[in-house]
Amino acid sequence: MAGNGATPDPSLASASALERAERFIWLTARVLEQRRFAYHFLGGGSDAVETALTAYLNEDGGYGHALEPDLRGPVSQPLHTGHALRVLDSIGRCGGLRVERMCRYLTEVSTKEGALPAVHPSQRAYPAAPFLMIVDDPPSELLATGPVVGLLHRNEVWHAWLFRATDFCWSAVDAIETSHPYEIEAAIAFLDGVPDRPRAQAAADRLGRIVREQRLVALDPERLDDQPVAPGYAPGEHHFAHDYARTPGSLARRWFSDEEMARSLEHLAGEQQQDGGWPISWREWAPGTALEARPIVTIEALRTLRAHGHPIG
Repeated sequence: MAGNGATPDPSLASASALERAERFIWLTARVLEQRRFAYHFLGGGSDAVETALTAYLNEDGGYGHALEPDLRGPVSQPLHTGHALRVLDSIGRCGGLRVERMCRYLTEVSTKEGALPAVHPSQRAYPAAPFLMIVDDPPSELLATGPVVGLLHRNEVWHAWLFRATDFCWSAVDAIETSHPYEIEAAIAFLDGVPDRPRAQAAADRLGRIVREQRLVALDPERLDDQPVAPGYAPGEHHFAHDYARTPGSLARRWFSDEEMARSLEHLAGEQQQDGGWPISWREWAPGTALEARPIVTIEALRTLRAHGHPIG
């Protein structure tokens, strides 16, 4: 697995998942992920997380500097800014002047539909993952817009940018007939936060049927050879029930039986590597990006397990 070259500490042979992950974080993670780990699992403060996140903030109110490891360079990007919003949401700081400035940035980089491109053309001067296409006039993307809109609604952030962006997300979700896992995950992130709950529930139920009918979820982790991989994804890049329903309160949780969810969580727990971290599942295109991404994935794996009541130590 990517980046799994660290020598295991013999003293951790009988340690809990959390204890092994802690060693991995201190050994490999950026300051931001160290602060996030401390906040979520060691009683650390939210101020320290916000201070670390500020290192990635640009004067335009957006975020850059490889906050999302697959986009390198200093320029602000929608994916970086969405990542920053998720961090702020996770520490209860998704509001105030910082988020107001982020919304101004989102307005400036939006497409003519009022939504976000996955990658703004300013990225062209810097390295980026080959699966993130850079074009001069990028289209609106649910992948970039849905999670941002959902988070802002869930945190009761009101800004003029949200009106057209929300309309775009509804249209994009309603238009889904065939899809792929990352698009569905972006759609559910939108639906989990949008205020119109009856409409969101109906849309989520329809997406759940699509996920199962089109085999976009690996329901039996022990038979992955029989599970198709979406076009353009890396070999073995499967998505599981926990990838869609990251918390029990997600609308996607209704898509899966208790037994299916339990199997998914057992598989997630079993993915922890000898060095204490979790692997990335997508295509590795540069050694440094995998090293930076694994602590992020590790924190999210632990948060998902804990949210569903799975023991981590």
